[in-house]
Amino acid sequence: MNQEPNQKSQPDSASNRYDMKIDDIFESKPESVDPETCITAKYYLESPMGLRNAGIAIATEESIGTWTEISTTNDWVRSKLPAKLYKMEGGADSGFVYIAYPLDLFDLETSGIANILSMVAGNLFGLSAIKNVRLMDVGFPKAVVDMYSGPRIGIDGVRSLIGTTKDRRPHLGTIVKPKVGLDPDQTANVCYEAAIGGVDFIKDDETLVNQRFCPLESRVSKVMAALDRAESETGREVAFAVNVTASPANMVRMAETAIDNGCNCLMLDIVILGFPTVEWFLKENDFKVPIHMHRAMHAAFTRNPRHGIAMLPLAKIARMLGGDQLHTGSGAGKMGGDEAKMMELQEIIDFLRGSWFGKKPTFPVASGGIHPGFVPANFSVFGKDFVINAGGGIHGHPLGTRAGATAMRQAIDACMNGIALSEYSKDHSELAIAIQHWGERRLSED
Repeated sequence: MNQEPNQKSQPDSASNRYDMKIDDIFESKPESVDPETCITAKYYLESPMGLRNAGIAIATEESIGTWTEISTTNDWVRSKLPAKLYKMEGGADSGFVYIAYPLDLFDLETSGIANILSMVAGNLFGLSAIKNVRLMDVGFPKAVVDMYSGPRIGIDGVRSLIGTTKDRRPHLGTIVKPKVGLDPDQTANVCYEAAIGGVDFIKDDETLVNQRFCPLESRVSKVMAALDRAESETGREVAFAVNVTASPANMVRMAETAIDNGCNCLMLDIVILGFPTVEWFLKENDFKVPIHMHRAMHAAFTRNPRHGIAMLPLAKIARMLGGDQLHTGSGAGKMGGDEAKMMELQEIIDFLRGSWFGKKPTFPVASGGIHPGFVPANFSVFGKDFVINAGGGIHGHPLGTRAGATAMRQAIDACMNGIALSEYSKDHSELAIAIQHWGERRLSED
């Protein structure tokens, strides 16, 4: 794009081409990309400028290019820092592009995950010549993953805390309901009833932190006393995830207060906090309890299948930063999905539990509108190593919280023994009442 000195540079709206020799600088072959010296990203694209040109536009915008010719780019920048479009799949105007970002582009030591996201998920979403773009996946090299601890407790550590190392059944979790409004004594009573009924894990709702009607210190103190009483009666320890989502200084203060009052799990709303805050919090502090990561607000950019960011990149970042448990969506419930979403869910589950540069695995958490009738469908998707969370599906049981928890445990036991709920419920009254109340999602309906 050479111009006479007295010509003004203008963007080419038809092609949205950038200022450099794109064939040489922003495009490469798959075999020339070393996954250990770059961060790779997969995007879904729709653009009238064509898949190749749109992919190059992203590589240009997110590395060293701009919309017009500039005189300040030197040979070192041109040779070392361009992102590369190295693979395409699909048709002329839509499909998938794969882009490699060289590690030299990033400030990994001081900016970390913030700088990574500014590259792979930055201005590209606003490019006018691209109709839709969705970040589908991110590939992190070992050098980047090794900068982070990953889960400090992991699935086996959480199982050891709960006492399910041998039987490997799914963990049963619940959320205190109503979401907000109960005082510390009422919250403790709900937790006690759920624990007696059979839950392994209880969490604050993502909207509850330190409100005046339920201050964190009093809540934790009374809930843990109630759970200690339940343990003395049942022999089972129950984890309580306390939500400490707040400004950074308050997060540390509340986490310390929760731990001092017996808390055995911390909860973070990771999307709302922002990943740099999560990175800082977990790098600078080791509270030696499981970290439960909630994904509230994620659907603002994950829900549209053609634009935004998919859940898989978020899952990778969550595990890298140190999440011992992560909400992933459910196989059936109010947040279940169609076949494409189920395929994505399976990919996320496989990643969280799979081997990854020596990092401990992360417990997938299924939640959202789950009741006993939905347990088999979730079991078929997740298998044994997951947490199945039921809020209304426990506390909404006609006989109350204790019976609701018992019904959920009975549904889990039925799945572990390969028995249909309709059969198992014949001599398990709590489950029978739950199925009569809510119905049963049969696997044949999936």
